[in-house]
Amino acid sequence: MAYETPDHIRQILRTLPTKPGCYLMKDSAGHIIYVGKAKVLKNRVPNYFTQHADHTPKTLKMRSLVADIEIIVTETEVQALILEETLIKQHQPRYNILLKDDKRYPYIRVTWQNPFPKVETTRRVVKDGSRYFGPYAAMWAVQNTLRVLRKAFPYLTCDRTITGNDERACLFWDIGLCSAPCIGKVNQEEYRAMIAELMDVLSGKSDGVLGRLTKAMDAASEALQFERAAVLRDQIKAIEYITQRHRAVSPQMTDHDVIAIARDDKTAVVQILFIRNGKLIGSDHRSLEHFEDESDSEVLEQFLTQFYSSTQEIPREIILPDEVEEARIIERWLSDKRSGAKVQITVPKRGNKIDLIGMARENASEALRMMKAQWEADTTKHEQAMAELQEALNLPNPPNRIECYDISTTQGTAIVASRVVFVQGTSAKGEYRRFNIRTVEHAGSDDYQSMREALTRRFSRWQTLKDEPPVHVPGKEDRDATWRTLPDLLLIDGGKGQLGVAYEVLSAFDLLDKVPVASLAKQFEEIYLPGKPIPVILPRQSQALYLVQRIRDEAHRFAITNHRNRRDKAGMASLLDGVPGIGPNKRKALLAAFGNSISAIRSASIEELAAVKGINKKLAEQIKAVL
Repeated sequence: MAYETPDHIRQILRTLPTKPGCYLMKDSAGHIIYVGKAKVLKNRVPNYFTQHADHTPKTLKMRSLVADIEIIVTETEVQALILEETLIKQHQPRYNILLKDDKRYPYIRVTWQNPFPKVETTRRVVKDGSRYFGPYAAMWAVQNTLRVLRKAFPYLTCDRTITGNDERACLFWDIGLCSAPCIGKVNQEEYRAMIAELMDVLSGKSDGVLGRLTKAMDAASEALQFERAAVLRDQIKAIEYITQRHRAVSPQMTDHDVIAIARDDKTAVVQILFIRNGKLIGSDHRSLEHFEDESDSEVLEQFLTQFYSSTQEIPREIILPDEVEEARIIERWLSDKRSGAKVQITVPKRGNKIDLIGMARENASEALRMMKAQWEADTTKHEQAMAELQEALNLPNPPNRIECYDISTTQGTAIVASRVVFVQGTSAKGEYRRFNIRTVEHAGSDDYQSMREALTRRFSRWQTLKDEPPVHVPGKEDRDATWRTLPDLLLIDGGKGQLGVAYEVLSAFDLLDKVPVASLAKQFEEIYLPGKPIPVILPRQSQALYLVQRIRDEAHRFAITNHRNRRDKAGMASLLDGVPGIGPNKRKALLAAFGNSISAIRSASIEELAAVKGINKKLAEQIKAVL
């Protein structure tokens, strides 16, 4: 049924102003489900309610839920951008791309405005005259940096009022971690000069500092002041340790952030590389929610506004892998945040910057892989997923064992059904099975009949084995156990039609009260249950949805792999069938001898072919001639 815009929404669309601003879409309960911005509200908002065929499934679903639209007019496009980010953070709408794990980065602060500056950590940048260095990805990285720096630059950490007239210094003077201006060991000018060099090191300008210290060390050594030389040597090592951890990028690059994205169907990760004074000083990654059906460009645009709204230090240039539509507006906003200093967003095509994009992409992909691996290893999340799934589907028992079936076919040829098994939320790959579909091999593609055959064969095995005692062979597993054990949930990849087939098969084996069944439709991730016309919609960020998606994707991957293998073997067999004198037995022997590879057979010598059982030299020559 075609979508029909409600009269109330039509009236709102007719009266939209021709000004910039934000629009808040609400559902029937008054909940804000989407927040957007527009240069001209009258031009942007009606686009959601047209009948264009290019609307994404996400947009179509959201549109069907909109019962009201609230409009907030702003004076400028930049104000609309700021307001959109504020509203998204406040309301967390379910259809907006959301930045997860929002946090403030740690910085190193040097209180340069004070006569005797201190060096400390902070997560808040304030315009108080202090100098800030960072950001760092984690507080432990800041603490490690300061621990090493203090050996080279023994700065103050106490709360004393420094006069130079105290009778005694603290313990840190005794252990070499304070220069003791409190007792006059250094004066204010000397202390500030030391802190200035510390700031040079943090800024990536350590060459001059190292040169001065090296000359001083050599001079002390020549004057036989070996203790002084040893202290200077340790300072040099500490500075070199800090600077070596900052990878040199380019002397022409100053303050840049390099951003890239990696994503799959369920997870998106944005990687940020922080470059300061031509050196890579750190990196971090953030995960995103509600990004489905959005392009990389749209994801990056939302990331920029949310990420830099909570980050105090704005770089001079932000390097992106793709153009973003609102780049110029975002630049103006960021320039304002940077006290009027110009900020530029660039998308490089060549040179050093494109290499940095590649590095960021590689790091993003690795972060994505690690996040997925951590989820798979997290038993707490598995338990949570099974508990959520049991409640959502009203299952009699926790779905400790889930079997999922998928069909893979190309134009009715080499049809393969796959079964994957998940036990306690993790894949049991030793129990994966495939079914080469026979009943529809020459009757065109029929997913329903293929699913019927696969499920019938599976539960026929159960029926045969259910009353037989397990056969225990020392040192070997019971291979029939995978058929003897019934699943706590039978999951079918498909919609209502596939679910109906599974229901009929379970009914034929009298298993309806023993094996709960459901199907997962991909477009909107809807789960259908027998006898229930309205599907179950799992919450977008629920562990239950993540689990069933992983199971479905694994079934699909396994089916595609097996289908490809079977199709390739069929192709090899047909080539060999064209060789006079090659029958089924000799063809099988050839494939077995050369690893089922037609390329290996083609590149083999006549002597190697003739070495195969049943193949003489004359037949080997014919094989070479045909292939």
